[in-house]
Parts: sequence; structure tokens; C-alpha cells
Amino acid sequence: MCGRYAITLPPEAVRRFFGYVEQPNFPPRYNIAPTQPVPIVRAGLDPSGAITRHFSLVRWGFVPSFVKDPKSFPLIINARSETLLHKASFKMAFKRRRCLFIADGFYEWRRGPETGARGRQASRPYLFRRGDGAPLGLAGVWESWIGPNGEEMDAACIITTAANGATTAIHDRLPAIIEASSFEKWLDPDEASADKAFDLLRPPENDVLNFFEIGPAVNKTENDSPQVQDPAAAPQLQPARRQEAKEAAKPAQGSLF
Repeated sequence: MCGRYAITLPPEAVRRFFGYVEQPNFPPRYNIAPTQPVPIVRAGLDPSGAITRHFSLVRWGFVPSFVKDPKSFPLIINARSETLLHKASFKMAFKRRRCLFIADGFYEWRRGPETGARGRQASRPYLFRRGDGAPLGLAGVWESWIGPNGEEMDAACIITTAANGATTAIHDRLPAIIEASSFEKWLDPDEASADKAFDLLRPPENDVLNFFEIGPAVNKTENDSPQVQDPAAAPQLQPARRQEAKEAAKPAQGSLF
């Protein structure tokens, strides 16, 4: 599952990487959450029929076209790659409306043995980035929802796949990452290209991502500053433990008996 991510690189660097024609200027975001407007890259055709890439803002939370009222429909922020070709919610969107979520980091939570104040198993957040520092093209699908009164809303969700060997200790799922060399194949809106696009949905190689534990600030959506990505602080010893540690650190004295 991918429930939070970030876009912090300069807009022009992001534009060069994804190759869209627009020139948007946007501030860094360190804690993007579901239901918020998010940027995606999707395909269009120029007058000659060549595929072009376009920057668009959509709601993070997919809404199938058959839904009558989005408020009464469960929020879909992720779609499992294993179900894309079978579930009615995603089947047509995957064939014709694939997209790339623009990101340069995402967060996953690892459940630990310790428990919180209410006895629940505690979760610790981790930040994932590309090892080469490049942006991340996260696979997604989008849909245009039209309501009974003419309302219109474009919405999208991130496609997830199984974790790789390096990341499985943190979480059993990862957002599917599309390499820049495969953007054209992934975004091709021709329905006949769907099978080739599906083959791209696989875990990344173990050396693609770096990750480390961060502090709990990311847990609150109102926190959206660089400090969200600060590494977790080293565990602090309680006063009694600190005294024990000091005593243990003293040089041992020889015994007279």
C-alpha cells in the first residue's frame, strides 16, 4: 500500500524527467495525502497522431465511471496489479487511461513488536527514494467521473505490486515504479498496448530504492515541511537506564578478596 508520498525536486527538473509539454510551477510537497489534488502525467495525441505527455491535476482517490455518488463509495487510493485485468472498477481504465504519478519519495509503515498507548501494534514510518536521486514515475490509472447533474471530476490511484527482497521487511507491497525508458510504452492509450504495459508491473530491482526510518511527523497530514523526512532519532534511555549505562561504562576495579 502507498498512502503518502512527496514531490520535492524543482519543477523544471521534474518536467525534464517526465517530458510533459506544460511548464507548471509548484511548491515542494513533503506529505501528500489521499483526496488531495495531485499531479499526474497522462498521454495525448498531437495533430500528427504522435503520443504527447501532459501534466494534469486530479484527485488522489479513484472513482469508477459507474459510481452514482463518490461520497458513498469507498476511497480507492491503490489498485493491486494482480486485479487490474479482472475488477470492473479498473479494467477499462487500465486498458485506455494509464498514467504516472509524479513523485520523488514515498512512505511505508513497518509494524513493530512494541505497542502504543491503547495496546495497538505500533507502526514506524520509512522514507523510500531512488538511489540515483531521480524522480519516481509511479504507475497509476485515472478516470473521468461525470455526475447526474453534470459534475465532472478526474481522479486516479496508484498501482501496487509485491515488495522486492530488499523492502519486504518493511511492507509486503510497493507502488509499481515505471522506468523512464518505459514511459512511452506505459502511457500508450492504444488498447492493444495493455498487455505490454501490464508486463511492466513488477517489483523494482533491489538496488533501485534506498530507504530509512523517519520520525512520526508524517503521520499527521497537516505536517508538510522538510522536517517530515528527517531520520528517526536514536532511542532515548529512561533516567534509570541512563544511570545503569553510566555505571556499566565505568572501568572495573580489582577486588581485594
